[in-house]
Amino acid sequence: MSLDKREILLKKKEKIHLGGGLKRIEKQHSSGKMTARERLLHLFDEGTFIEIDAFVKNRCTSFGMDKLDFEGESVVTGYGQVEGRVVFAFSQDFTITGGALGEMHAKKVVKAMDSAVKVGAPIVGLNDSGGARIQEAVDALSGYGDIFYRNSIYSGVIPQISAIMGPCAGGAVYSPALTDFIFMVDKTSQMFITGPQVIKTVTGEIVTAEDLGGAMTHNSVSGNVHYIANSEIECLEDIRRLLQFLPSNSMEKAPAQVTDDDLNRTLDELDTLIPDNPNKPYDILDVITPIVDNGDFMKYQPYFATNLITGLARINGQSVGIIANQPNVMAGCLDMNAGDKAARFIRTCDAFNIPLLTFVDVPGFLPGTNQEFGGIIRHGAKILYAYSEATVPKVTVITRKAYGGAYVAMCSKSLGADMVFAWPTAEVAVMGSEGAVNIIFKNDIAAAEDKVATKQKILENYAAEFATPYKAAERGFVDDVIEPHTTRQRIIDAYNMLAGKREKRPTKKHGNIPL
Repeated sequence: MSLDKREILLKKKEKIHLGGGLKRIEKQHSSGKMTARERLLHLFDEGTFIEIDAFVKNRCTSFGMDKLDFEGESVVTGYGQVEGRVVFAFSQDFTITGGALGEMHAKKVVKAMDSAVKVGAPIVGLNDSGGARIQEAVDALSGYGDIFYRNSIYSGVIPQISAIMGPCAGGAVYSPALTDFIFMVDKTSQMFITGPQVIKTVTGEIVTAEDLGGAMTHNSVSGNVHYIANSEIECLEDIRRLLQFLPSNSMEKAPAQVTDDDLNRTLDELDTLIPDNPNKPYDILDVITPIVDNGDFMKYQPYFATNLITGLARINGQSVGIIANQPNVMAGCLDMNAGDKAARFIRTCDAFNIPLLTFVDVPGFLPGTNQEFGGIIRHGAKILYAYSEATVPKVTVITRKAYGGAYVAMCSKSLGADMVFAWPTAEVAVMGSEGAVNIIFKNDIAAAEDKVATKQKILENYAAEFATPYKAAERGFVDDVIEPHTTRQRIIDAYNMLAGKREKRPTKKHGNIPL
């Protein structure tokens, strides 16, 4: 190769790497944001990122687009390694036309997605874009459609992870919404269909971009997003951490890790954790954290539907997905948002062969007209559907209350739980003792001379007989009543036994989950 040709190549690559130029890079940095390439370097193991399609340029000649002097088409695509495993990624470059998506931009993203599926590797999208490139009109819209289609078709095939690293508006929000996990960076990223100005014009409402579509809004209010980070570096580190819990594709299991956490470790503190007063709350994280390997629990949607805890952990080195009622919030009742949160997480774990571990302390579904009018029947049915559909190993631990339909919904034996353990403090019943006594013994109490004393005596007898795990165990709905301090050991034993689980379902095109 002649020196001239080599110099041409190096100059082209230098220009491509500068994106929109030094001034726009400086502006990006002054906004507290990294460039597209800087993000990729933090995401991947050092020295492993390989860029593809760096020389792609747009083909639009309308509205002066042919006069713009830039290459790379406002997105960087390629592959590399995260903890030694192949991962594909695309990173939108806000320094070039605000990261706007056009025809060739979309083709680069689509090619990366197709390549990821071809080799069975996760794909990470780092989104920092003002939306569709208006100058390219329907070509840009078609590009979005091509991406949405693949997000949908590849769902459950490979893990798809989105990070919102800047503005994400209009059609640009739907690709992240179709992916498995969404991250946002506090104070520097926003998502919305219509921005504050459009809302003000159409409805008269005045709202800031941060209040409308900021990271905490979507993490705590809308539930559209699963994780929030304080900085871009923290966000990228969290993505790397998440990938360690996931398999590369649906044909594999998540990689096991060697753990120094003793599989025979007992947890004496659990024996006295449950309060004697059944109405007194406690923190279910005090159950989860000691049980999982080294206390490492990556919460999923920690700020949304906080009456239900979800997240990923390892037990004996194996990835597990954990779902748990939180007695500290709304007494652990299930509501509409909890239905959405649980069902989405359960189906994600099942799609990627991650066993499920459920901790139950649930007094029922949340009552009220807001819940009924809002469709709690439909939202609650999502949990029933998701657990029933899941074929991964399913282990359930009932710590205290397991009442009524909510008991059934929380991965009961009837919904296909492979192993159900109960603590001695468990109460498996249609409803709480007092409610049951008020109905069953209504006439006896009414006829008594001392109604208070009679009710109290009946209540004590009823609770001793029925507010226990033993009736359910007698009928095989609970496989064993265990001492709390042995919970970690028994869970590990159960998953070891279930390692070879195979379960077939009737042939069908697809189910029809109540959405």
